[in-house]
Amino acid sequence: MTERTQRKDAVRNRAALLAAADALFADGGSAETVTMADVATAAGVGKASLFRAFGDRTGLIRALYSARLEPVRQAVESGPPPLGPDTPAPERVFALLDTLLCFKLDNRHLVLALEGTGDDSPYRAEHYGHWHALLESTLRRIPGLPDPAFAAHALLAATRADLVEHLAGHEGVPRETLRAHLATFTARVLSGPVP
Repeated sequence: MTERTQRKDAVRNRAALLAAADALFADGGSAETVTMADVATAAGVGKASLFRAFGDRTGLIRALYSARLEPVRQAVESGPPPLGPDTPAPERVFALLDTLLCFKLDNRHLVLALEGTGDDSPYRAEHYGHWHALLESTLRRIPGLPDPAFAAHALLAATRADLVEHLAGHEGVPRETLRAHLATFTARVLSGPVP
């Protein structure tokens, strides 16, 4: 087998593993109950291929999270308003938080599992650092806002996966109500009206 064939097999296996993991996590159960063996079996590949592709369960969850988040990342980095970088800062803050909330609502079990990978603190997880830096830099463009770093932490706390799961999953708060509450909270932090 040539090196090129091995690479093609590895790419195909990786795609199959991500698709299998995505389907298993989307079944509605807790991501914690999905094992590496479950994913390998569903993908039709050996467990060794899974570990070679992702290293461990956390690596698999991060890769799946990244794949699902890719369209959002592209919109934030180079897209048009309201997510793109040329959006006025207050409008962009609302859009970033709303998009993050909707993403977490749509991917609750996966995001809950990912937020548990930050060395016992979701604030140490890589994805949290990325969102905090993005939100803080956007908040710094709003004149007169005190302590944008703390404000970014406070606003992101309202989108934590465990809170989203509690409100949507346990209390049954409808999606649009959660979005409206977050917009109102954000407006209060920014001392301005809801857009």
